[in-house]
Amino acid sequence: MQKFIAVAKEAAQKAGALQRDKRGHVESIEFKGDINLVTEVDHACETIILDILQQNFPDHQILTEEAGGIENESSYKWIVDPLDGTTNFAHSYPCHCVSIALEHEERVVLGVIYDPNRDELFEAIRGNGATLNGQKIQVSQNDSLKRSLLATGFAYDVHEACDNNLDHFADFILTSQAVRRDGAAAIDLAYVACGRYDGFWEMGLYAWDVAAGALLVTEAGGTVSMLDGDSLDIYGRRIVASNGQIHQEMLDTLAKKR
Repeated sequence: MQKFIAVAKEAAQKAGALQRDKRGHVESIEFKGDINLVTEVDHACETIILDILQQNFPDHQILTEEAGGIENESSYKWIVDPLDGTTNFAHSYPCHCVSIALEHEERVVLGVIYDPNRDELFEAIRGNGATLNGQKIQVSQNDSLKRSLLATGFAYDVHEACDNNLDHFADFILTSQAVRRDGAAAIDLAYVACGRYDGFWEMGLYAWDVAAGALLVTEAGGTVSMLDGDSLDIYGRRIVASNGQIHQEMLDTLAKKR
């Protein structure tokens, strides 16, 4: 496991360094939908990460946002978002990161999130806790939703989808202290893990958005689940993460209009 985490950290930091160097200098933007974009830096970061992972673990499976899947017989699967927060990055808004997780026999066992703008490296190994730049972190101790700072986001089909999170957003605006929307789910989850946010929910996410961050939250003492309270499925595209103490209040609020 120590080799796994060392390689993941190397890949995340090298890709993050490229993001830091290229922010404000985007040369090419492609659209995968009306508002879902990808830059040449997404692809370059993905190449960096894939090269490092395949050099070290050539038999492992890999799932990435841009390249899709690399399938092998191994029970290990790397789950990679090379640039979470691409829209932010394209607009030079400094809220984006690299997210790398390792799944073994359908359980996430390792997670790394690197924020190059703040030089913050979050990491977690299942059963070993979570750290930020080498220092142990834990979730907040706030036990009241009305005194909680929450985070959320909206899927790229928000303009067309009926189930677009706007009703939940309105409910939490009225029942929490405040809600933030920064556009990088991996960072939102890392912030729940270190106590900056008390809770987070979102719909329309993918495994590469949540795999590393969800492990960070649980290893920091928090709780993650589906929106209906069922055990989290990282492929289920919906997540609630919290410090644990406000989790039921969040689920109750989400149940109002589900």
